[in-house]
Amino acid sequence: MSNRQEKEHEITPGTPEFDKMVFKLNEPVNAENVTTFNFGKEQLHEIQQGIYVMPAYIADDFNLFFMASQLIAKDWVISFSEATMENGTDVTDLSEPITTGKGLNLLGVHSPETANKILKYFNTLANANRGEWRLIK
Repeated sequence: MSNRQEKEHEITPGTPEFDKMVFKLNEPVNAENVTTFNFGKEQLHEIQQGIYVMPAYIADDFNLFFMASQLIAKDWVISFSEATMENGTDVTDLSEPITTGKGLNLLGVHSPETANKILKYFNTLANANRGEWRLIK
């Protein structure tokens, strides 16, 4: 497939192919730009050096957090992590990172409205030249 054909082939959220999509950042997250990535009233917090998280969706049966880190080679990406919580607010465990597309697809099962809001969030970041969607092989 030529590069032009690949660009014209749109990958749709909710499909298995979308599970392979990641949102690659154009620059690392750091103290100077961290507020650029705010979602609603939430802000990324560094939980260990080079790993930032913030809540994306919290419910009784499913908790999803954004995770920004240097995950693929030297590239910084925003992925997701499923959270185990106690007492409604205490995060006791985060899963291994989940690709951006797979996280959105999982969220779409639990809350299509929130998944659409987060998709718009990523599109806003892309339009502001903060990152771009990439298909991983």
